[in-house]
Amino acid sequence: MKTALYRAMLRIRMVEEEIARRYPEQQMRCPVHLSIGQEAPAAAFGLALSADDRAMSTHRSHAHYLGKGGDLEKMIAELYGKSTGCCGGRGGSMHLSDERAGFLASTAIVGNSIPVGVGVALAQQLRGESALTCVFLGDGATEEGAFYEAANFAALRHLPVLFVCENNLYSVYSPLSKRQPAERDLCTLARALGVPAEQVDGNDAQAVLAVAQRAAAEIRAGGGPRFIECMTYRWREHCGPHFDDDLGYRPTGELAAWQDRDPLPRLAAELALTDTDRQAMIAEIGAEIDRAFELALAAPYPDESTVFDAIYRTELSS
Repeated sequence: MKTALYRAMLRIRMVEEEIARRYPEQQMRCPVHLSIGQEAPAAAFGLALSADDRAMSTHRSHAHYLGKGGDLEKMIAELYGKSTGCCGGRGGSMHLSDERAGFLASTAIVGNSIPVGVGVALAQQLRGESALTCVFLGDGATEEGAFYEAANFAALRHLPVLFVCENNLYSVYSPLSKRQPAERDLCTLARALGVPAEQVDGNDAQAVLAVAQRAAAEIRAGGGPRFIECMTYRWREHCGPHFDDDLGYRPTGELAAWQDRDPLPRLAAELALTDTDRQAMIAEIGAEIDRAFELALAAPYPDESTVFDAIYRTELSS
């Protein structure tokens, strides 16, 4: 399991680094929000979830999609707007969806996927299913009314929903200190709504996996919703492929301090991976990534005749 966890994190890191490298070519015509530096929660919760479980995500969804078993080739094609993408080229980076992988949706609107995920959990409960729904959210989403309403309903109905909050301290350029009172604690807030909550070091992959497995087991046993706050940090700009530490919105040295806590070498050291083993893993994943980009670039764009496909509308009767 440790090796699978490391590989999942390394794969996410390598995929997103390649997206960042190619993005300036101007062929991915959609915004991209990268999770470089905060791969551990996506990888760990992805391993803790079953194939029957469902997941919902945010605008920063690549890692969650891949962690849940999403198709890399379809994801890269989607970023290029190609017909072979997981949404047929219509969604782009912020609207990944793949029912086969149990990854139902991601959305660009902060907090928007939370009530949808709770609705999915309600359906699971009504059907008597043993599966759960995992809703990924950022710290900024806890400032939205949708979070409070959805968490309250989940607690009231004892729903099988797992709220995973990736607290990377910032909402675009605004730190928590500019958005929430200093004495506020997100886990205490969740508990006040009736949802058991726990905070974990989001850069300690093994610790995250242990919490994820325990929370999932408690939900499957009928324990109702859970809220897990993963303390982590994004290395690059809020939206885009570049580093933006020069803008001055982060304290001097903060990024470097979090980079020193990189979850990948941390877990590699615990695994005692040899350099040979690591290089073999890198080569294997690199070949998979290269093929995904080659296929995406060669794939066709959606045909113009399909522009109105999959659009819901109301027919007026004559």
